[in-house]
Amino acid sequence: MSDQLTENLPILIVPAKILRLKARPVTRADQALVDRLIPRMFASMYAAPGIGLAAPQVGASLRLIVIDLMADQKPEPLVMINPEIVAASTEQATREEGCLSLPGQYAEITRPARVKVRFEDQAGVRRDLDAEGLFAACIQHEIDHLNGVLFVDYLSSLKRNILLRKLAKEQKIAAEKKAEKKS
Repeated sequence: MSDQLTENLPILIVPAKILRLKARPVTRADQALVDRLIPRMFASMYAAPGIGLAAPQVGASLRLIVIDLMADQKPEPLVMINPEIVAASTEQATREEGCLSLPGQYAEITRPARVKVRFEDQAGVRRDLDAEGLFAACIQHEIDHLNGVLFVDYLSSLKRNILLRKLAKEQKIAAEKKAEKKS
């Protein structure tokens, strides 16, 4: 029997319009919604599988992200409500990024190597966290989602268009195969 609280949510794929909108801040009035959303976001992220997921990716225009790098194969779930980067290093780092909303598409992206992020946890406690490496890149990637920014926006227009056309073609082929199975 499926537990509705941990049921996966569909992850939206580009060009879903919500992925290009700036998400609104979470308020106290959103607490019940956020409490229902968080376990489902984690379930969706783990099933994908991924290491981060922003609420707009599951259709909720809220400033909410979940992250779990699964360091040493151990779950370390982190919830960030209304996250904001308050400091970033001048040192840059380049790493390959992908996105659950652009399945199968990857590119080298350069971002600050270290960031300090301020956010509220699920209990409403304000926290500051320093991050570097993959963790810093993941936080920046997910906060970008809250601002309607995708990792492909860091690429040249030529590279971005190639990736987006490739994704559209793959999505069309997948939809045709699904339709064939139904008939």
